[in-house]
Amino acid sequence: MTTVDAAPKGAKDPELTSGVAQYLGPVVIDLTALALEGKQAHWHVRGSNFIAVHELLDTLVDHARAGLDQAAERIAALGLPLDARTTTVAKKTSVPSVREGFQQSDLLIADIVTAIDAVLVTLRAAMEGLGELDPVSEDIVIGITDQIELDRWFLFSHIAE
Repeated sequence: MTTVDAAPKGAKDPELTSGVAQYLGPVVIDLTALALEGKQAHWHVRGSNFIAVHELLDTLVDHARAGLDQAAERIAALGLPLDARTTTVAKKTSVPSVREGFQQSDLLIADIVTAIDAVLVTLRAAMEGLGELDPVSEDIVIGITDQIELDRWFLFSHIAE
């Protein structure tokens, strides 16, 4: 029987794998929290622009979930486990919660934009840390950042003066 390692040969460097996990782990945590907060806002948004905001929040959630899956799978592809259980996410996230209950869209958009901004801080730190360490992981984070910034713009435009 042939023995095959869990991680590719290039990922055997402990500095690389621990560094990738150090930077992508918080990305997974914060994007998981953003997806949860986005759904909370999606279910509770009210106001004259309800449908547009409701749908934008669903789009944000889809993008957050796609990004967290991509980051988590990169960690796993390098042969490392990760912990994104609800208790871990609750303890480690930098993403603030949205308001409780039904709210006017402008209030929930402001909450979600604040949550997105927290995620963007985490994403930028990951980009900076991964730059020379692992360009593949950095590229993943750049793509996630691009999409989350676009989602932020779409939502913020609803409340911009």
